[in-house]
Amino acid sequence: MLLAAMAHTGPDISPIVQTGLGWFYAILAVCNAAFAWYWQRQLGTSPAASSEGNDVSALEGEQRRAAEWSARVWFGVAALAAVLAILYFLGLGPVLPLWIRNTVDTGLQRGLETLGILGGANFAIRLPFLLLYWVALLALIVDTVMVAAGGQARQNADAVFGKVLLGWDAPRRLTAMLLIVSGTSLILDGLGPVNYFFLSVAVFASFYLWRKVLTRINVGWSLLMISLLLGGLGMTDYDFRQIIIKPDNVPIVGMVYLVAFFSWFALRRAVINDERIAQGLPTLEKEEEEKVLVWPDLVYTELICMVIVTVVLIIWSVGLPAPLEQPAASAKTPNPSKAPWYFLGLQEMLVYYDPWLAGVVFPSLIIFGLMAIPYIDFNQKGNGYFTFAERPFAIVTFGFGFIVLWVTLIFLGTFLRGPNWNFFGPFETWTKSKLVPLNNVDLSEYFWVRMLNVVWPSPASGGVILMRELPGIVLVLLYFLVLPPLLAKTIFRSFFIRMGFARYFVMVNLILVMAALPIKMILRWAFNLKYIIGIPEYFFNI
Repeated sequence: MLLAAMAHTGPDISPIVQTGLGWFYAILAVCNAAFAWYWQRQLGTSPAASSEGNDVSALEGEQRRAAEWSARVWFGVAALAAVLAILYFLGLGPVLPLWIRNTVDTGLQRGLETLGILGGANFAIRLPFLLLYWVALLALIVDTVMVAAGGQARQNADAVFGKVLLGWDAPRRLTAMLLIVSGTSLILDGLGPVNYFFLSVAVFASFYLWRKVLTRINVGWSLLMISLLLGGLGMTDYDFRQIIIKPDNVPIVGMVYLVAFFSWFALRRAVINDERIAQGLPTLEKEEEEKVLVWPDLVYTELICMVIVTVVLIIWSVGLPAPLEQPAASAKTPNPSKAPWYFLGLQEMLVYYDPWLAGVVFPSLIIFGLMAIPYIDFNQKGNGYFTFAERPFAIVTFGFGFIVLWVTLIFLGTFLRGPNWNFFGPFETWTKSKLVPLNNVDLSEYFWVRMLNVVWPSPASGGVILMRELPGIVLVLLYFLVLPPLLAKTIFRSFFIRMGFARYFVMVNLILVMAALPIKMILRWAFNLKYIIGIPEYFFNI
């Protein structure tokens, strides 16, 4: 097993990579030491000294001791990072014991291979994860069905699953079980499109359900350090490094961190404002409201920002060459052929929808939906300040559409889609010889051929096409015509009463169109479903 692990380690880590890792851990050590100093300093301040009035400024007793230990932990992390930096500066990384190198130097996947968790080398280790996966998956399905049924079934689900999972309500239970399912699937089978999407949904839901904990400064800093640590360890893997440091992809890494930080910061401000509103206090934005003159305050600020950005761009352009390739030629097409990063979300939709839908209809509806928001929004709260409690539906819906169905798809298309648009794990070599069998089947074939053993003649006339695709047509009509009034009677009853027919109809159809993408993705992964309505004779496929 050790020889097999050595065979998978890839090219040796060069001195340049060693030096880069040394600088990485040195910067990590400085950042953690600075944060620990800030945390320790905050322990001695008064509540009035904190502009946000929470975290560590008013801690007493056991809470204060816990915060002090937290500061010591971060000082320890800084010391450990400094030791690692010295090791890498001295070029001592590769001479560490093999099991440490496989875990620390060549990424998480190599360490799991060494332990026998991946590749089926050790079934005794895999068995508990398999049992956990199937138990959590079965509980997730049963709990979801009972919650959706409502009434007495939902009460029974709350009584059974709520007691098992710490008394949590349905959203927290379902999110926790989804995290367990996607996490165990990641350990057992590696990263794939299915657990990537469900893990993204679970992490997105977790941040809103446990926002009071996850938006604390110490927790946020811990999440940042974990991501940087895993990213630094991943950089020791040759395949991972080749994808991350590609000039085209470097800005996407920065974009991911910027989106994550500002989303976390906005949610943190919303949590603080919700607590202040509940206490009858003004919001942070109201307290910080201060008017300044355009000249000189705003102009000076813009000038300083312009100078800083110019310096950053000059250093960037010198240190990272522009990703210019040879002139386009029809005889030599790049593989994979990728759109600009801001269109990769649309390109990912092409895997599940025809170009007329993914490239024309969906973008048009996205633009129309953004334009329609001010006209269909009936909630006047939350204007001019961050809040979640006053606008949960709007924030979750918009966040799901932007983060899960846009940003994560850009990340997927950039870092995980390789030659032939196949899915590759972060430590997997991009090879054109990877073959993935695609046995996608239309709904009409499932219904007529496989269930009823009826084969329609080809080429088909208009009447034959209509009958052949009748199951899909009925399903689509039910989705867009029956589901809106059904939701108006149940889940969205209060929305329908307050919005009226026209605004409600626009809102619910925009939501249904947005939900069509994850639904189609799940149907493709679960049943290899290609088209719900497939009419290639007239280039009309859904």
